[in-house]
Amino acid sequence: MIAVQNTINTSIEKVWDLWTSPEHIMNWNVPFENWHTPYAENDLKVGGKFKFTMAAKDGSDGFDFEGIYTKIEKFLLIEYKLTDNRTANVRFESNGSEVKITETFEPETKISEELQEQFCRAVIQNFKSYAENLKRNSINK
Repeated sequence: MIAVQNTINTSIEKVWDLWTSPEHIMNWNVPFENWHTPYAENDLKVGGKFKFTMAAKDGSDGFDFEGIYTKIEKFLLIEYKLTDNRTANVRFESNGSEVKITETFEPETKISEELQEQFCRAVIQNFKSYAENLKRNSINK
């Protein structure tokens, strides 16, 4: 299993909303500046499906990240199974004005575990930047 974590300086309610809303997912779910998420759907319930299309902006590469939710505990845990039957989960630990996110997943066999960890770490770092920038911008208005 690969585990990646980061601490986000905003409320659990905001973290949950940004992590699970397709309009926000499309803004932060990228590992590199030259990639984007042009499509996101998310039916956040047990048995619900999600699909995020991640692609290079120049069209040279891309893939769909999709699966089915197997367990959801609002503000605490999201577990899911990907279409290739690998399992993963995201844990949310609230500590007042901060939330620690830990994403754990089974690695795929075609790509090195190191590269998969770097990819996931970059996405979560991008989420942190997105969430904290939104918080800053709302305070400064």
